[in-house]
Amino acid sequence: MAGPWIGAEMLHRGAEAVVHAGTWMGRDAVLKQREPRTWRHPDLDARLTKSRMSAEIRLLRRLHLSGSPVPELLATDVSAGWMVTSRMSGGPLFDHLRGGGGSEMLEELGSIIRQIHATGISHGDLTTHNILWDAKDGLSIIDFGLSQITDDLEPMGLDLQVLNECLKASHPSIEGAIDRVISGYLTQGGKDVVTRFNDIRGRVRYHG
Repeated sequence: MAGPWIGAEMLHRGAEAVVHAGTWMGRDAVLKQREPRTWRHPDLDARLTKSRMSAEIRLLRRLHLSGSPVPELLATDVSAGWMVTSRMSGGPLFDHLRGGGGSEMLEELGSIIRQIHATGISHGDLTTHNILWDAKDGLSIIDFGLSQITDDLEPMGLDLQVLNECLKASHPSIEGAIDRVISGYLTQGGKDVVTRFNDIRGRVRYHG
């Protein structure tokens, strides 16, 4: 990719895309390049890539306008399958918590998740790898590749359940972690989503 992008290191290679750090017109940025899925028919793959990227672009713009702490879209080429966003400060909350860092931000995290849900968006992969923490700038949420614009309670409740499972599995030493997140979530409303989360949690517990 030519132009104002200057690449640095690769940050992540996922199932659908490769993510690189770099600069865009001198600004710290992240390039997300979707890779062709060779096992799909090329026409179908191109349509799916265009559809998913278009959805991600729409919801990133909506979240940025709402003031949510998410990356700002800087440039995109849907046909070529790439987008450039601002790079949020800090590192994964996963690393901070596993490294013995404090968990004082969990209530604020709940409030931010509610802010995102209130715009009609579910994240789809809400783990502590996709939440960044910076001691100066606080929390931000990244990687909206599986997100959707929805008014359905189920995917929003599932966001909370995914985070709940992540906190239990990866950060078991933090007592009452999900309860602290939910406490912060409810300061912004969202009782119906929390009710659905509790339903999902009950179903998982029953079938487990």
